[in-house]
Amino acid sequence: MNMRVFIADDHPVVRQGLKQLLGAEADFSVAGEASSGHEVIDQCGRFAWDVAVLDYRMPGKGGIDLIKELRQRFPDRPVLVLSVCPEDQYAMRVLRAGAAGYLTKESAPEDLVNAIRKVARGGRFVSAALGEQLALSLSTGGDEPLHCRLSDREYQIMWLLASGKKVGEIAQQLFLSPNTISTYRKRILEKLDLKSNAELMRYAIGHQLVD
Repeated sequence: MNMRVFIADDHPVVRQGLKQLLGAEADFSVAGEASSGHEVIDQCGRFAWDVAVLDYRMPGKGGIDLIKELRQRFPDRPVLVLSVCPEDQYAMRVLRAGAAGYLTKESAPEDLVNAIRKVARGGRFVSAALGEQLALSLSTGGDEPLHCRLSDREYQIMWLLASGKKVGEIAQQLFLSPNTISTYRKRILEKLDLKSNAELMRYAIGHQLVD
């Protein structure tokens, strides 16, 4: 069986590396590629593919919004996320959005190959470390940190603010108005019991949400 993989990453070097990796597998072929979220939506409707491998952070539409749209348009095709974002902070959100698996870009090449095969068969893929962490969380019933209460959009804007982005920059990136971003910012600070962007940055760094 030839497994057709669609790859999306805004870095040409990463896409080339993925194509070389997949090309070394006799049962894999690259069905198409994209460098932005909008290209993903456009190209995925033009090519026949079995599994999509996406970077979490894409120009334009990305992250949770992109995963949800792909799952809505192609409910029978799995989406696998490959990202530099920390697994323990992002994987659960990705899985809740409908992705079939999550890997960091530090994962070994064989992990990606195994993950693609697993999700193509209808399974889900998480690392052994994350699986152990999830099992421990369920067994202990530990309290979730405050940022887990944020909606997907709030979490995205929180991360951008904590990364030093200005309201205007975020508005332009997400195709929203500055007033809308300011409203989200106020709501985020209230939910996290914080008073300023400086406190938000300290919170994010303390919880390893940003570098």
